[in-house]
Amino acid sequence: MTSMNAATSGPGKTDLQRPDGSPVRVLVVDDEETLAELVSMALRMEGWEIRSAGNGTDAVRIARDFRPDAVVLDVMLPDFSGLEVLSRLRAEVPHLPVLFLTARDAVEDRIAGLTAGGDDYVTKPFSLEEVVLRLRALLRRSHAVSSSMGSTLVVGDLTLDEDSREVHRGGEPVSLTATEFELLRFLMRNPKRVLSKAQILDRVWSYDFGGQANIVELYISYLRKKIDAGREPMIHTMRGAGYVLKPAT
Repeated sequence: MTSMNAATSGPGKTDLQRPDGSPVRVLVVDDEETLAELVSMALRMEGWEIRSAGNGTDAVRIARDFRPDAVVLDVMLPDFSGLEVLSRLRAEVPHLPVLFLTARDAVEDRIAGLTAGGDDYVTKPFSLEEVVLRLRALLRRSHAVSSSMGSTLVVGDLTLDEDSREVHRGGEPVSLTATEFELLRFLMRNPKRVLSKAQILDRVWSYDFGGQANIVELYISYLRKKIDAGREPMIHTMRGAGYVLKPAT
């Protein structure tokens, strides 16, 4: 399994919510306790409400009470398979979006999951960011949730359109590389929250660079030159803690 650093800060402001305005609900099902907790924490950072289960029996029981909007489901479980869990869940909620997790890379395993009714899958090892992005896409397609902010993130006079990938500061366009865009998107999804280098490495680069955490400093400096140059700064360094993006005062 690729090393994945878990975020430990509280939930951020989400742009997806249930029609009644309450947080999106996701059920995470995996018998690897550490992995389930990592995925759960990454989803909580989206502002979503999360429950987890370590086997199929608990998954079906929890789903009946919790009524999730989507399920992250491991194919291999200790009591019965994720395909059986899917069958039981869909018997009660026919269009429930399901994202499969699988350690197996064979094409027939992927086909089996999708044929059984799974909406999408990720193969272990995977990045937490990939799981979040795929879930967001499934939720939007399901129409079980609504978007309160569309695809545009706004912090102060800084805007980022996740669909067109356009960024503006004070109405002026800002040209970013793909990595700079992902870094800024992560910062803007978590405004006024201090993000550690470990959190940024995991969410932007998808794995642990070990002693090379200075790559975060490098890309923060790139962003500052494009976002803050000649303007009131928005990206701040919190010594010993990480970085935070705040509206200019």
